[in-house]
Amino acid sequence: MIMDTHSQWLKPLRSSVGLVLTPLYWVGDLPGRTLNGVGQMLTSRTEILAENEKLRADTLLMQRRLQKLAVLTEQNVRLRELLNSSALLEEQVIVAELLGVDPNPQTHKLLINKGSRHGVYPGQPMLDARGVMGQVIEVMPYSSRVLLLTDSTHSLPVQVTRNGLRTIASGTGHPGQFELRHVADNADIKEGDLLVTSGMGQRFPAGYPVGVVVEVLRGTGQPFAVVQAAPAAALDRSRHFLLVFGEGRMPPATEETVEMELAVEGPLLEDNELVMESKPQPADETAGSVQAVEGVE
Repeated sequence: MIMDTHSQWLKPLRSSVGLVLTPLYWVGDLPGRTLNGVGQMLTSRTEILAENEKLRADTLLMQRRLQKLAVLTEQNVRLRELLNSSALLEEQVIVAELLGVDPNPQTHKLLINKGSRHGVYPGQPMLDARGVMGQVIEVMPYSSRVLLLTDSTHSLPVQVTRNGLRTIASGTGHPGQFELRHVADNADIKEGDLLVTSGMGQRFPAGYPVGVVVEVLRGTGQPFAVVQAAPAAALDRSRHFLLVFGEGRMPPATEETVEMELAVEGPLLEDNELVMESKPQPADETAGSVQAVEGVE
């Protein structure tokens, strides 16, 4: 050791011995390096799994937000369509929202979130952005029931826009379909004719779209032709409606009606803007059975 410290004679020998012992050093350090590598692998796997769980949670949150955004966008589109429709009407209107659907398959009735406190009255016409939905048959303080035009007890006078032919549109009890009654076999009516309210009966103002003729059967041995039509309104899809006030009737001056008038006079809602929300209604007024009330003009 003294010679190795004070001279360079043993340096070549030391290098040769170190070269021979290097594999032994590597083998001796192998267990430590193996344990260290395994520990790093386990740590990395744990971190990756935790990061994956966090990313999955973030993805679910973003998907939920996208779903709500899609719903809000759709509601805004429908509200804009309603505002466009109300801008074309001369009558006073208020916006109502769907609360429920009558579960009885034999009747076609809806429950909406406007009642007598909002100026709603029996027989009041209801529309969506496309056309006539039906009319109010029962009014409660904060909700009302509406009879759809496809209900078998509902009838309203209509006319063909092409030639002014007047007839009666009556519900058949089948969703998405109504019929025209007492149409002469030789009457000038054909598939594709647009039907609008005629104003007869003084309940539905004239000119509102009701439906389109989809089938005309003549020579069936009956005194009248069989005429079937499809409603213009989206009876099974619409959630927002317009309640039309007839001549001499006005909605009460509330904050909602003021906002409605401003929206009609001003710019329409843009996409992703705040959607109008209805206030919760008392539960006791939405309960109970739906009475069959005939809505014939």
